[in-house]
Amino acid sequence: MPKPVRPQSLASERSALAERFSAVRDLTLALAAPLSDADATVQSMADASPTKWHLAHTTWFFETFVLRDHVAGYALHDARFPFLFNSYYEAEGRRHARDRRGMVTRPSLDEVRAYRGHVDAALLEALPGLSADAQGLVALGCHHEEQHQELLVTDILHMFSENPLEPAMWPAARKVPVAMPGPVGWISHDGGITDVGHEGDGFAFDCEGPRHAALLAPHAIADRTVTNGEWAAFIADGGYREARHWLADGWAWVKAEGIVAPLYWEEGESGWTRFGLDGRRAIDPAAPVTHVSFFEADAYASWAGARLPTEFEWEAAAASHDACGGNQMDGAGPVEPRPATGGPAFFGDVWEWTGSAYRPYPGFVTAAGAVGEYNGKFMSSQFILRGGSCATPRGHARASYRNFFYPHQRWQFTGVRLAKDI
Repeated sequence: MPKPVRPQSLASERSALAERFSAVRDLTLALAAPLSDADATVQSMADASPTKWHLAHTTWFFETFVLRDHVAGYALHDARFPFLFNSYYEAEGRRHARDRRGMVTRPSLDEVRAYRGHVDAALLEALPGLSADAQGLVALGCHHEEQHQELLVTDILHMFSENPLEPAMWPAARKVPVAMPGPVGWISHDGGITDVGHEGDGFAFDCEGPRHAALLAPHAIADRTVTNGEWAAFIADGGYREARHWLADGWAWVKAEGIVAPLYWEEGESGWTRFGLDGRRAIDPAAPVTHVSFFEADAYASWAGARLPTEFEWEAAAASHDACGGNQMDGAGPVEPRPATGGPAFFGDVWEWTGSAYRPYPGFVTAAGAVGEYNGKFMSSQFILRGGSCATPRGHARASYRNFFYPHQRWQFTGVRLAKDI
């Protein structure tokens, strides 16, 4: 027979969930704190969303899937908000167009903050009496909001990059010189059958399972990611001017968009600079290159005489490393990738492109209801990234975590780790 759960254990779990919920919600507000109402309303491109929308959408998630569906007598804070702040849940009905979110000048930023306060208070009051299923949705909502914290940061960065003044969101931290890393080291793997995907009782998104066996060919994976200095050499060698290293779609993208360097890079009399959350500064040659697309990552790998790792090669190499380690987000501030120190690291700094398409694992089943739309329906035309970034909240990532973006997208903190066949 299963061991009965003691009441004090349930109370302790609910208390821990309440603390986690509050901490996640507080960090989102702290990230948005430096912004004006205008800053929080602007939408700089269709892929990005205004800060105000992120603040409201994550709140809508808790209000809809927890309070509305699991708390008797709960009344919506504003009946107009579901139309404005639903993202892509078809089962939840009509919604405002994604590329028009910047037109929602009202409600104001203060009204959105009040919405958050209302929902937070209602959820914390209801939490002690919520069912196990509803508590699971609260946990999902916390992980969902952490995803939006990273998106919020990168969307703000893109928005400020479109401002001719290139304002800094946070003051620049003092730079400590770091020596250039040595040549890439290679971690060899003999190949064979390995188990991949999430296992255990901890949280994971549906796309991380089921756990299953994968066959790996003998290979080696780099012990660090590609640096800005190495990428500058790729540029100097005609990397963006010659088609031979590019996929056909990638080369068409380079020509159509006039791509000559990673996003936010500019070349001046003193060399390359980059725009970041602390304003425009000289690139750090020792730091990991970031804001590159899958197309760029694949072209660089070809130029370097290597390739991108498969997601399962990456997971096999990363499984023995601490997913909570490395340069990840611990609070509001000007996050950016930092030079590698202290040996091989697989988590933090930049999301690492793999050569694997985003497709379901064997035995994957979409969950019932609207929440089942969370990941499964996006398993088309995108590529997997692994590892987390400097803007990923610490504790959010794990070895089985599958991030995914379209091959041309690069406004996230995305970078490159090489692999090669043996």
